[in-house]
Order: sequence, then structure tokens, then C-alpha cells
Amino acid sequence: MEASNTKYNLHARSNSLPSRPHPLILQCNEHLERLRSSHETSSSLSQKLGALQDLHECVESLVQLPLTQDTLLLEPQENCVDALLDGSLRLLDVCTSAKDSLLHTKECMRELQSVIRRKRGGEEGIMAEAKKFLSSRKVVKKAIVKALVNLKAIAKKGNNNFNSNNIKDQQTLALVGLLKDVEVVTLSIFESLLDFISGTSSSTNAKQGSWNLVSKLIIQTKRTTTSSSWCYESEFSQVDAALASISENINISDMQNQLEKLESCIQDLEEGLEFMFRRLIKTRVALLNILNH
Repeated sequence: MEASNTKYNLHARSNSLPSRPHPLILQCNEHLERLRSSHETSSSLSQKLGALQDLHECVESLVQLPLTQDTLLLEPQENCVDALLDGSLRLLDVCTSAKDSLLHTKECMRELQSVIRRKRGGEEGIMAEAKKFLSSRKVVKKAIVKALVNLKAIAKKGNNNFNSNNIKDQQTLALVGLLKDVEVVTLSIFESLLDFISGTSSSTNAKQGSWNLVSKLIIQTKRTTTSSSWCYESEFSQVDAALASISENINISDMQNQLEKLESCIQDLEEGLEFMFRRLIKTRVALLNILNH
């Protein structure tokens, strides 16, 4: 650790940084405010994910700026960069959990679609496959609950290990605060997405609990944000409910329509998460490069 600190000291600069914020910092703040505002509106999940992608595209460019690297190197302690790296790992873990949940649901959904199209085993075969789908969904929901519980424990530990009072330079404090706020908003939307996939997104209590969890990660901020439940049931919960109440009078056409909507929803979410995953990886690599500079 002493060797790393020496590197920091050797590369620290004494000249003052520009007082006017860089345009990328202003853009990041604009995206952040837009996302915070979306929690108080009926914005769709796809809209929130789109705005989140814009934010992280901006963050990726920000952390690669020489200005950002110089600012973080001004801090003689590695604590702030370590905290940002811990946060980036949390985001990658949650993003991976969401991707895995979508993949598992999609595989089982396609098996059900195949049975319906080929009419294998008649109505009894369809009902048997529907039960298998619901069983797989229970596995997905348990995995999501476990991921959120683990996230809470890891986030609490990471937050306790980071003390912003150790940061004396105001430019560094502002930059770290911005990046931590990005983490908070991103975690909030990822948790909303996990709720959406598990089929509990229509629960106000579930969403309130989710927001309370991630809001505890905020470091020295006076802003408050309120959450709102989704104003509609997710495609996942609709399919779950339909299959759970299935009977001998199966409406094949309605079931196919619901599964097609779910398939389209999964495809959109997978594309959005893949975009996010690539951006999170690039941001983490940039932070690691700063730490090892």
C-alpha cells in the first residue's frame, strides 16, 4: 500500500484546477436530475433505462478525462478511488443478476412457446409446461431476493469503510460525490428492474423498501428523493398470474399474445443491460488505471 501511496504523491499536481465545471460534469448532473425526477413520475422502465444509458455514456467519457484523473490523484489517500471501485463492482453484480434472471426466464418461456406451437401433449402438455415455467420463475425470484440481500450487506460495509471527511480537496470531493450519486441512482433503477422481473414491481411497499436501501449509500448529500411504484403490472407478473390460474379452458391465442409481449420485453431489457454492462466495465477499467497510475 505504501508503494501505491508513493505513486500518488509523485503524480500529484499543485496547480489549481479550473473553477468552471467541465461540460461533461454539467451533462452528468443534468442526466442525474432527469433520473431523479423520473422517480416521481410515471416514466416507464424502458425510459428510465434509456436515460440511465445516457448517464453512463457520459460518465465513461468523464472518468477518462485527464482532468478527472488529475483530480483523483490529488487525493493522497486511495480511499476515495477504492470506494468508487467497490461501487462499480456492486453495480456490475446487480447488472449480472438482472441479466441472469432474464436469461433463465427467457429459456423457460421459449420451452413453453414451443409446446404451445407444436401442441405437444395437447392441453395437458401445455399445463405441465406452464407448471414448469412457474417453478423456474420461483427460482428466479429467490435468486433476486438473495441478490438484493447480499447487495444490502455489501453496500452497508462499503459505505462504513468510506469517510469523505478524509478528502480535503474540494474538486476531489465534488467529483467523488458526483460519481457516488451516479452509483445511487443506478442501483435504484437496477433494483426497480429486478422487482419488475420478479413480478413485484406493482408493489408500493416493495419499491419504497428498495429506494430506502439504496438511499443509504448517499454520502453527504442534502437532496431527498421519493420513489413511486410502477403504474402498471409488468409483463412478467401478467404472465405469472395467467399461468397460475390456468385451467382446462385454455385460451391458446391469449397465452401466445402474452408470451410474445414478454419475449419482446425481455429482448429490450437484455439489450439495455448489455449496453450498461459494457459501460460499467469500461468505467471500472478507467478507475483501475487511475489507481495503478
